[in-house]
Amino acid sequence: MSAGVVRNLRWYIAVLLCCSTALNYLDRQTLSVLASTIQRELHLTSVHYSYVTFAFLFSYAPMYAVGGRLIDRLGTRRGLLLFVSGWSIVNMLHGLARSALQLGVFRVLLGVTEAANIPGGVKAVTEWFPVRERALAVGIFNAGTALGAALAVPVVSFVALRLGWRAAFVVTGALGLVWVAAWALFYRLPADHPRLSADERAFITGGDAGEVPPPVPVLRLLRLPETWGCIIARLMTDPISYFLAFWMPKYLQDERGFDLSAVGKLAWIPYLAQALGNVAAGAIPRALIARGWALDRARKRTMLVVSLAMPALCLEVTRVGHPVAAVAVIAALMFGHAAWGNVILPAEVFPRHLVGTVSGLGGMMGGLLGAVSQLGIGRVVQAVSYGPLFGVCAFVYLTAFLLVARLVPDLGRIRSVR
Repeated sequence: MSAGVVRNLRWYIAVLLCCSTALNYLDRQTLSVLASTIQRELHLTSVHYSYVTFAFLFSYAPMYAVGGRLIDRLGTRRGLLLFVSGWSIVNMLHGLARSALQLGVFRVLLGVTEAANIPGGVKAVTEWFPVRERALAVGIFNAGTALGAALAVPVVSFVALRLGWRAAFVVTGALGLVWVAAWALFYRLPADHPRLSADERAFITGGDAGEVPPPVPVLRLLRLPETWGCIIARLMTDPISYFLAFWMPKYLQDERGFDLSAVGKLAWIPYLAQALGNVAAGAIPRALIARGWALDRARKRTMLVVSLAMPALCLEVTRVGHPVAAVAVIAALMFGHAAWGNVILPAEVFPRHLVGTVSGLGGMMGGLLGAVSQLGIGRVVQAVSYGPLFGVCAFVYLTAFLLVARLVPDLGRIRSVR
């Protein structure tokens, strides 16, 4: 990196992290966009497809905790270099699949390598942002989940319609290697970054540039109610995240009559709405804080309003008639799902040296339940319809909010853990 101070460098870091997450979900969603196409060519049923999505989450869930712990030990720079390189190469290998079994093996490897992205990104935010800005920074970083899914729809459809579905995996995987080069060149910790001004460095650290404390045993963390508040938030809402990510393009084709071309034209809209919801999860509380609200009140009020709106949206998805109207309602639902802000919590509760571990524990538990739910989703879709699934989703958010409010009484107060 050439010398020269960059003003507000921390927000450029947030955008770089957003790009990592976008590529993570672009690779992951390539299969979702191509699900019906691959099913026809490889002769897979909806139940077979659920086995493939289960295979991903079966490895992704435990590696979420392992990956979070590795990120805490390796550091964000080396950790993300390793994991992003790995998932990019594995995604390209999907183009070699000739059966459901081979596809499942590649999904297992993708789950192993993709799992560290969220813990790594949340940890990087704690390294680069003071606590009062972390909700917005995590929202920007986490918006990449939906931006990647939104980009996957037109990009994957375009490549697949012209070069075949196998080429789509190669193209989307190769983009990750470009990000790896940019990350290696640009990312450093604030204490070491040559393009960070002294004033911004002091603002980020709050004058605290001391040594990082040693890791805390996981069992000690699990004795804290705040840890369980972060875990329960993910445990209850992550299965919905995977349902929306893996099954919405297929829902539009199975239930609303979309072909791959129509999916490419319209199915990106709900994912764009989800990206905006991720930003709103931090931007709305930040605006309320600017009006004098405490961080805890601002975040929890936002979560409560979303929780109360979700039942009506889930019901409307099953009732609306026109396919385009269905896309609009799904977009509103996915905006609300993201605005609930489940990924943000560890950064508002724990010191930076523990954020990766706590995020990993929550992601692991959410992924395990998400994996089991995939098997149920496949059977419900094949035997009944998508309606019961939206019905279950309707009341999860309010239940999760009440539990989080009980277990984490004061968001914004960083806990001392030794």
